[in-house]
Amino acid sequence: MGSFQLEDFVAGWIGGAASVIVGHPLDTIKARLQAGTGYGSTLSCIRTVYRRESVFAFFKGMSFPLASIAVYNSVVFGVFSNTQRFLSRYQCQESEAGPPHLLSDLLLASMVAGVVSVGLGAPVDLIKIRLQMQTQPFRDANLGVKPRVAALGEQPAYQGPVHCIATIVRTEGLAGLYRGASAMLLRDVPGYCLYFIPYVFLSDWITPEAHAGPSPCAVWLAGGVAGAISWGTATPMDVVKSRMQADGVYVNKYKGVLDCISQSYQKEGLKVFFRGITVNAVRGFPMSAAMFLGYELSLQAIRGDHVVTSP
Repeated sequence: MGSFQLEDFVAGWIGGAASVIVGHPLDTIKARLQAGTGYGSTLSCIRTVYRRESVFAFFKGMSFPLASIAVYNSVVFGVFSNTQRFLSRYQCQESEAGPPHLLSDLLLASMVAGVVSVGLGAPVDLIKIRLQMQTQPFRDANLGVKPRVAALGEQPAYQGPVHCIATIVRTEGLAGLYRGASAMLLRDVPGYCLYFIPYVFLSDWITPEAHAGPSPCAVWLAGGVAGAISWGTATPMDVVKSRMQADGVYVNKYKGVLDCISQSYQKEGLKVFFRGITVNAVRGFPMSAAMFLGYELSLQAIRGDHVVTSP
């Protein structure tokens, strides 16, 4: 286990697909709460979206994440696992004995995974949010502009993922695909530290010493708790990222991360940065539980193991 292993990437792809299917409806609600207008609460948002756009609105923009987030998670899990394995081998000079997890190794591996994730994940998140937000009623009296999409029944800004990508590149250039990437970097680097580290230590803590690896139940619980912790604490910067990425559907009003934070605070106060925290924490549990369980069970099947092994 001390060398580079490709199966981590394959297992990460399967886990990523499972997480998208489980979590996308709540992800849509989260995006509407953070970047939209007219929603008083989570339940109010769910009722409003269902009443205006039917149940299919909760799956709006899912085709692109399903195809791309699987690849994204494949890279994240593969990079994390192989980096952590390399660091453990380098420090302990043993590839098979399975040394105890060191916090420093997990921290560095999580940070590397977070940085790498932005390169792939920023365009994916951007397209997903643009598709989720294009039917969101838009109003901003201070701007005095007429939105491209103001009500249902009008022509949507984007006909699908491919058209969305083409439109962004045409109107904003290639750099437009990375709008909000700086906010995503500030979210994901600490976010992945609070994702992988709690998972590893919690799964180790739950697993009896006599067992070679955590059970599927332990993986599910540890993964879910880690996801809730990570997404809950990442909410303030997730709000900023969502607002910056949804901004371009109608008109660009944020010049950068600090400008977005400043405008949001001046207009809505400190509470705006915790908008969607309930949805984030709630969706974080099933999404991450499905992701880690899919990852670990796939890894077990690929390797022909009889126990689940930690990343």
